[in-house]
Amino acid sequence: MPELPEVETVRRGLAPVMEGALLTRLQQNRPDLRFPFPEAFAERVAGRHIVSLGRRAKYLLIDLEDNLTVISHLGMSGSFRIEDEVQGDFHHARSKDSKHDHVIFHVERDGRAQKVIYNDPRRFGFMHLWKRSELDLYPAFAELGPEPTGNALDADYLAGRLSGKNQPLKGALLDQTVIAGLGNIYVCEALWRSHLSPKRQSGTLVTPKGKPKKELLLLTEAIRAVIADAIAAGGSSLRDHIQTDGSLGYFQHSFSVYDREGGACRMPGCNGTVERITQSGRSTFYCQACQK
Repeated sequence: MPELPEVETVRRGLAPVMEGALLTRLQQNRPDLRFPFPEAFAERVAGRHIVSLGRRAKYLLIDLEDNLTVISHLGMSGSFRIEDEVQGDFHHARSKDSKHDHVIFHVERDGRAQKVIYNDPRRFGFMHLWKRSELDLYPAFAELGPEPTGNALDADYLAGRLSGKNQPLKGALLDQTVIAGLGNIYVCEALWRSHLSPKRQSGTLVTPKGKPKKELLLLTEAIRAVIADAIAAGGSSLRDHIQTDGSLGYFQHSFSVYDREGGACRMPGCNGTVERITQSGRSTFYCQACQK
């Protein structure tokens, strides 16, 4: 599944083309993806201006006029690309087989007509329509925690959520009600940066009075930093996830522990080796020598 940096990369790539544009037509090439499309989807969105593009956790939000939002999830293989209606100098080469082009947003901005094409070979993504003013009531958003990119995520907040918990630290951080959009890759990387074992009990980072210990301060900083670095680099772009111009992000080449089983630990002064274990059915990569 795409993680937060991948979705943020897509949002930033689409924004210059879609924000402020008129959605002249929506071309729907099949009745469903993972779920059926909203009833009369194409008719309900056509003819509206796109006010802004946003993101909540791992969901892309396309805000339209009249309090309407398209909620899009990329699933396992979904991606967007941008093409001119009439090919010219600005044309992004096809990045996927066109038979998997399931939704095409025809947009016009400043006299220029373009297509924003959603391609999804596995069809595990989906699109829903929701009232913008009621997004907090959307089932997937109702209990989400704060974003790792916002000011709401700090050590005091995490101390309140982790206090008294015996749950392994990695599992606690993957809980979307604790932090929204934080996934397996970046949890592994943040724990490595903060020298914390993924197996450590969550509550040990909090004092008996409920205050964050120094380790939790470092972890909070590491979470924010690793997400910021990944967004700046264009996301991890593993397997199917690509940017809107068809290029791949390069943060995967900067992974310190993720998918590096058997490799030398990159922490300065550490002579350890990256290990792989399984936690709750998911791969965890860490260095036992420097992560305690």
